[in-house]
Amino acid sequence: MQYASYDYQRLLKTNGIICSMSRSGNPYDNAPMESFFSILKKELIHHKQYKTRDQAKHDIFDYIETFYNSNRLNSAIGYKTPNQCEKQRLSA
Repeated sequence: MQYASYDYQRLLKTNGIICSMSRSGNPYDNAPMESFFSILKKELIHHKQYKTRDQAKHDIFDYIETFYNSNRLNSAIGYKTPNQCEKQRLSA
């Protein structure tokens, strides 16, 4: 498990990144992210085959910014888009 290695954790800390890991064998600790990655795989990744890592990065970024955050309704936040929810939170 590279992400749990001492060298990797030190690299994150050096760059000001806070790493968050679930307890071993308990994906429910981070259920919202587990759900997001499941949706991402179902709606995008499993339907494509990328020739390069850059193509995948561009496609994933585009999916998140132009569809997921702006158009896809999310039941966990009252059937709003993430952008609508964030806008509402900031105006409160």
